[in-house]
Amino acid sequence: MNEKKFLPRMLDGLRQRAPQWRNACMLRYAGLRAYLGRQSPLRRSVLLVGLTGAALSVLLFLYVLVLIPLTPSIHDLQQARTARATTILSGDGVQLASFDQGQQERIKLAQVSPYVIQALVDTEDHRFYQHHGVDFRRTAGAILHTIGGDAQGGSTITQQLARNLFPDEIGRSRSISRKLKELVTAIKIERAYSKEQILETYLNTVPFLYNAFGIEMAARTYFDKSAAKLNVLESATLVGMLKGTHYYNPVLNPERALARRNVVLGQMHKHGHLRDAQYKSLLKKPLRVRFHRQYEPSDTAETHFTAHVRKWLIEWADQNDYDLQLDGLIVNTTLDAGLQKAALRAVERQANALQNIADVEWAQSEGGVMSTSTAVYASVRRQIEPFRYFWNTHGDLLDGFIRDSAEYKQALEAGGSAAEVLKKLKGDRIFIAQLRAGKTRLEAGFVAIDPNNGEVRAWVGSRDFQRDQFDHVAQAARQPGSTFKPIVYGAALEKGLDPDRPYQDSVIDIRAADGSVWRPTDMSGSSGKTMTLRQGLVYSKNTITAQVMQDVGLPSIVKLARAVGINQSKLAQVPSLALGTSPVTLLEMVSAYSTIAAQGEYRKPAFIKSISDRNGKVLATFDTESQRAMSAKSAVELIDMMRGVVNQGTGQAVKSRFGIAADIAGKTGTTQNNTDGWFILMHPNLVAGAWVGFNDARVTMRSNYWGQGGHNAVLVVGDFFRSALSARLIDARATFPGGKLPPVQAAPVPAAPAEPPPEDWMDQLRALQPEQSQQAAPEPMSNGQQETDGAGRPFIDEPAQEMLPDSLPNSQ
Repeated sequence: MNEKKFLPRMLDGLRQRAPQWRNACMLRYAGLRAYLGRQSPLRRSVLLVGLTGAALSVLLFLYVLVLIPLTPSIHDLQQARTARATTILSGDGVQLASFDQGQQERIKLAQVSPYVIQALVDTEDHRFYQHHGVDFRRTAGAILHTIGGDAQGGSTITQQLARNLFPDEIGRSRSISRKLKELVTAIKIERAYSKEQILETYLNTVPFLYNAFGIEMAARTYFDKSAAKLNVLESATLVGMLKGTHYYNPVLNPERALARRNVVLGQMHKHGHLRDAQYKSLLKKPLRVRFHRQYEPSDTAETHFTAHVRKWLIEWADQNDYDLQLDGLIVNTTLDAGLQKAALRAVERQANALQNIADVEWAQSEGGVMSTSTAVYASVRRQIEPFRYFWNTHGDLLDGFIRDSAEYKQALEAGGSAAEVLKKLKGDRIFIAQLRAGKTRLEAGFVAIDPNNGEVRAWVGSRDFQRDQFDHVAQAARQPGSTFKPIVYGAALEKGLDPDRPYQDSVIDIRAADGSVWRPTDMSGSSGKTMTLRQGLVYSKNTITAQVMQDVGLPSIVKLARAVGINQSKLAQVPSLALGTSPVTLLEMVSAYSTIAAQGEYRKPAFIKSISDRNGKVLATFDTESQRAMSAKSAVELIDMMRGVVNQGTGQAVKSRFGIAADIAGKTGTTQNNTDGWFILMHPNLVAGAWVGFNDARVTMRSNYWGQGGHNAVLVVGDFFRSALSARLIDARATFPGGKLPPVQAAPVPAAPAEPPPEDWMDQLRALQPEQSQQAAPEPMSNGQQETDGAGRPFIDEPAQEMLPDSLPNSQ
């Protein structure tokens, strides 16, 4: 009989027979009362207790019958619940990603370690193979223990599976109704599935915190291995969590988890799966967890932005008791689909062009710049072996890369000697080829923020998310170089220094707090002439910036940096901070420039607008409040100074190469040895920035021309802005306070050609004159002193073994 039709038919029958039953019950009640009146008090009490128990049993039986059609049907079990996944949308309604519904990654029972199955059955339901869904002996025992004050659960594995599959239908509250629903559903499950299928389904659906569902994801999350490779201790730890995942979380509560693990081992020993000696030995073992939180993409469209959103959502869902895989939440983000597409194209196109340049320049023994056109390098790239000269002249560096690899460390842990392992890996051609390719792959990061509300509009964390999940927007901390200088000059304006305040362009000695001497210089040398504070920023003069830093003071600079948005990374209060030596993230820097563009109003970067349930009800909204970081007067003045950077200073390429005709301002940045290239551009409606470099700072761009942010990172930002303006995704007529629009061009700018038109060759050659010399260690100063960085170390233009927090960036 169809379960859904059973209840109405039963109720109709009851209504029809109700009058007859009522009369019959009245007669029987009268006869029973007369009979009990003739019995002795003791016998009467016993009969009343027995009759009451029988009546309750009948009522319970009838209630169970009523529950049969109200609990999940066989069809529902086969469907394993029709759940809806949480969906992530862009600000304009385009789906970006979703959390897969179901059980994360389903595996067969044969792919699960036998220790897991033994531990599960021995601990949770040791009569699993004997009962038919409900262990009445265990249930009765649990009731007795609970009455005695020792609350225990009597649910079988099948009953637990019923709860996991149908939490809404069965409920979570402690009640007789829930227990009976659980019981009925468990019996249905046993009728529909074999014991092996039940175990497999259970192990694929049970939750283990951190959005990890199922034993496979739990094994990866807590032990960084597959479920098939779990040993007995790891299996006992995970099974032990089932009693209370939060309480026995081995990451946050290791002592509780260890104690619970040993309880599970005791059950395995009790039921004959561990010998005495083995059991005693395992009890002494420490709890070893290799926590590796899983952020696996749901599809090939996953990006660094959606991965960042997922990470935040997991925390939010844990705190607010939502299931991201089942509850069907709608997450509305701030991303603009059109701008994101333009950003992805710009990063792909320009990073590929810069990769060609690096491949060609490091392939040849001759240094210098072959051309200022990326197309020339693209044509030569087909004829050379990338980075051949680099690897031929950096043998020691290759050895260092090998020693840093996971393969080398694993071989040492396995007992190999350092020399033997190094020799073996150097002889592995496939390993060496992969290592070289990874180390010489140029990377890039890009992010764009609306300064009017702090909302992130575009976010590209690397050239290819599938290949490199490391996020160069929010994770990578790199030295910002001269892009930090606007903070120094902004602090000067806040202190009341006039933009026309004169400074002498000459080298000075600055003594740090530790007594070391720092002597900042510029790549183009010092002229000895008088320059204004404004010109110091426009032409990115280190000599001028250092003097401004002295006039303002480091505490004021750090305070402003924190206020405008550089509030996550540590800022070392050393003199070289003024030149951008403290590593920061691209997100922080673009946020800081957004504060400047917003006339001094800081807004924390926002990437989620709202979260709604599956029915459209808004559950939470996220608005960013503004905070005054610097005066509007100082911000407007600073914007005007940074207009000069793109009009006549180090950022001219954004206009000359890409024909950007709008009210824009920005700053370039380059760090020591061309390790990092930066460019950040401000528009009244959008602030965008890019970083270009290699993941390993020991690999850099070779020539000083292409190594500068004004020639590499500017390509990404310029390409993006040209596309955004051409598609009218941002208003080309918008202006900053006091700004003027450039003259309207006779012909429209082409929409993102593959190769932007080159700058004037004569201007480029003149600009290259001071930059073509080969890199070499600096000569001693005339007074016998050598240039030093903020910590007093000699300033030597060699590839650094690691980023130093106080090394000296170049002036660009």
